[in-house]
Amino acid sequence: MKQTKYIFVVGGVMSSVGKGIAAASIGKILQSRGYKVANMKADMYVNIDAGTIRPAEHGEVFVGEDGVEADQDLGNYERFTNQTSKRENYITTGQIYAEVIRRERNLEYGGEDVEVYPDIPKEIIRRIKVCQEKNKSEITIIEYGGTVGEYQLLPFLEATRMMKAKNPNDVFVVLTSYLPTPSLLGEQKSKPTQHAVTDLYSVGLNPDFVLCRADKPATPDIKRTISNVCSLPIERIISAPDVYSIYDVPVNFEKENFGNILLETIGLPPRQKDLADWTALASKIKKIKKEVHIGIVGKYFNFKSCKDTYISVIESINHAAWNLNYKPNIVWLDAEKYENDKRKLKELDKLDGIIVPGGFGKRGTLGMMLAADYARRNKIPYLGLCLGMQIMTLSFARNVLGLKKADSTEFVFDTPDPVITTMQDQIEKIKNKNYGATMRLGAYPCVLKKGSLAQSAYGASKISERHRHRYEVNPKYVEQIEKAGLIFSGKSPDGILMEIAELPKNKHPFYLGTQFHPEFKSRPLMPHPLFSAFIKACIKK
Repeated sequence: MKQTKYIFVVGGVMSSVGKGIAAASIGKILQSRGYKVANMKADMYVNIDAGTIRPAEHGEVFVGEDGVEADQDLGNYERFTNQTSKRENYITTGQIYAEVIRRERNLEYGGEDVEVYPDIPKEIIRRIKVCQEKNKSEITIIEYGGTVGEYQLLPFLEATRMMKAKNPNDVFVVLTSYLPTPSLLGEQKSKPTQHAVTDLYSVGLNPDFVLCRADKPATPDIKRTISNVCSLPIERIISAPDVYSIYDVPVNFEKENFGNILLETIGLPPRQKDLADWTALASKIKKIKKEVHIGIVGKYFNFKSCKDTYISVIESINHAAWNLNYKPNIVWLDAEKYENDKRKLKELDKLDGIIVPGGFGKRGTLGMMLAADYARRNKIPYLGLCLGMQIMTLSFARNVLGLKKADSTEFVFDTPDPVITTMQDQIEKIKNKNYGATMRLGAYPCVLKKGSLAQSAYGASKISERHRHRYEVNPKYVEQIEKAGLIFSGKSPDGILMEIAELPKNKHPFYLGTQFHPEFKSRPLMPHPLFSAFIKACIKK
């Protein structure tokens, strides 16, 4: 039986150097060579999943088809390889320990004592094998969060060492490491990367490739130095400089012949080679001159960059705009400032459209409602995502129906007009503080109203989209809202859950919100239809 190959992507020097994009790019390159690949993310957190971590702390929570709440890198994997991520593609330290403890309680270790070594690494290995089997992959790419040298990464590196010791010809390590360029010196320095390599040596591993992350391509001298330190051929030291867009990364790697060298190293024959569409896209992006100005009215702008918090929304805007030969200029708008000074809403006039993305909690929601009302009255294209649909519905109820105290039970539990209310199956969960992985999660079907904006955009009468929410439009208010002009054009098959709200096109050029998250299904070469329809409306404005 032919052995599966495993490629581990680990970080050196510091975090956030682009391991996720590197792992996704490796998957894309190998896929373009005709191989069946799977990407997997291993997070070091003791959290069971990413669902209970603040977006401002950890970045976006990406939701898979089966409802897994995962690290944002699963979104990168999907966008690059066009494969669907599921539970098997994501593991955390918390999951590993929880499973080992469960098995111990069930006497599945046969009365033996259970120890961090070797039982934790063995469970990590088991989960990696499950991912490979479920995806039927010929090559599995596993990205480790964090950097080598960190205490919490040791069990995972030990799992890699154990796999390598058993099958040395099937397990490979790619070190993605940062090369700093001190401004006073003006030249790249490899010493931090040399220390990262030493850290790998200390746990019994050596890199098979080093990806040199830097603002500029790695110089020949730097490559030679790292090559000597790692005892690697110089062609396995690969430049990974900053690029115009993340979609340039696979193309850049191929310029260094990375795909061929990688296949030769892991012992697989080359098959086809087809990155033509991808290369054309990367080239096209750089040439686009016309701009479309999109405002994102949100509240997760602190601590981490907005890009991490709203990465799938940003990429969905990119995909749709690029496809229409426009370059998006995204403006970040803090919703709370409108609550203090409504005059600041005038800045929306300068934009071609606004998006209110997902989120939780009351903070900033009044400012979002003010922005939604301003966009409605001034015919500014509006796209609401999850919370953004609830916001536009509340704004409509307050300003058109005259229900001045209309609110969500998430924000005001005893509101006299709970236009947005807790889903029935969520009431007991919230009461018992059962928050982890208990929302309405993953893919659900939705039936579209004939002749609606949504139906026109999709070109279909039934769709499936991914969800992540506990609250919904209160069915008691649906008839009243629709009579006033806001149409629920997408509903669950049983007609109970309101999935899409919109104003008819003769009332507004584009005023639409979704209870689901369409951003999770957009792809560079296949923009999401709702984002495409929104950007078209923005361009017309």
